[in-house]
Amino acid sequence: MLIRRTRFDDLDDWLYTVNWKKVRHSISDPFVNLLRFYVRTVDKINEFVGNFAMYLLLLLTGILLYSVIANAANHPVIWTMEMAQFTMAAYYILGGGSSLKNGIHVRMDFLYERWSPKTKAIVDICTIFFLFFYLFIMIKGGWESSAFALEFDQRNHTVWRPPMAPIKIIMTVGMILMFMQAIAELLKDIAYAIGKKIYEPKP
Repeated sequence: MLIRRTRFDDLDDWLYTVNWKKVRHSISDPFVNLLRFYVRTVDKINEFVGNFAMYLLLLLTGILLYSVIANAANHPVIWTMEMAQFTMAAYYILGGGSSLKNGIHVRMDFLYERWSPKTKAIVDICTIFFLFFYLFIMIKGGWESSAFALEFDQRNHTVWRPPMAPIKIIMTVGMILMFMQAIAELLKDIAYAIGKKIYEPKP
């Protein structure tokens, strides 16, 4: 089957003509060490938070199981469904940074998988700014919503009436961690494009 060349294939060829050694040596070692410290620190934080978030699935399972048993025993409780929703929200938000770090978010790989690692890094550098914009809006909204919930003791409009501040704060923290990880991924891609090693290479 004949596969046509794309603009990214031309970009691939151009990348190999750039004098990356000259670019690499123009960046001072202390600055690179600072970037390496940031990347490693954020990676470790998000890996820890992501591993913690995995266990929230066990908590979610326990809540739903308790709800089934309580209903079967004719002693229904009013808090299980909302608590399950809050737990699920914390699970996928807190795991966002770890998912970004490990590259397991859903994406279209039809063209991406054909490119060289250096081309992938260049494309990621260009496209990650869309993620920055999205996360900035989400963090801004989450911060304001959390402040409102704390100030006015906002509660859900249900029989249980749980306070909304805790889950809003958790979700805002999760988005901040994802934003920090996005910055780390940008630094990784820039370093890979110019040949600096501040992290494990992309697969």
